[in-house]
Amino acid sequence: MINSTAFDYVNVLTKAADASYQREAILANNISNVNTPGYKRKDLNFEGVLSQELGRCKHQSLDKKISKLDTSKLTANVYTDHSNYSYRMDGNNVDIDTENVELASEQIKYEALTSSISSQFSRMKSVL
Repeated sequence: MINSTAFDYVNVLTKAADASYQREAILANNISNVNTPGYKRKDLNFEGVLSQELGRCKHQSLDKKISKLDTSKLTANVYTDHSNYSYRMDGNNVDIDTENVELASEQIKYEALTSSISSQFSRMKSVL
C-alpha cells in the first residue's frame, strides 16, 4: 500500500468546497433579502474552523497536520451578523455592493478549490 496524504488533502479540499458552495447560497440569499425590512445578513465561517483545527497541532508540518485532522469536525458555522450595524431606517443591514463583491470572491474560491481537487486526482492518475 502506498503511504500518501493525497486523500487527506482531497478530504479537506472537499469540505472547503462544500462550505464555499454553501456560502455562495447564503450570500445569494442575503442579496435577495436586500429590501426585506429587519433582515440581518447571514454568513458562514469555515476558515475559522479550519484554522482552529489545524492550530491544535502546533510545531508540525502541514502534511502531519492534515493527516491528523478529524474532518468530521470541519463543519461550517452559519451565523447572523448582528455586528454589521444598519444605517437604514428599516433595520436591514445588507449592503448590496459588499454582498456582490463577497459573492464574486466566493465563486472564484470555489473554482480554485474544485480545480485543486481535480489536480490532486490528476497527480494520482499520472502516478498509477
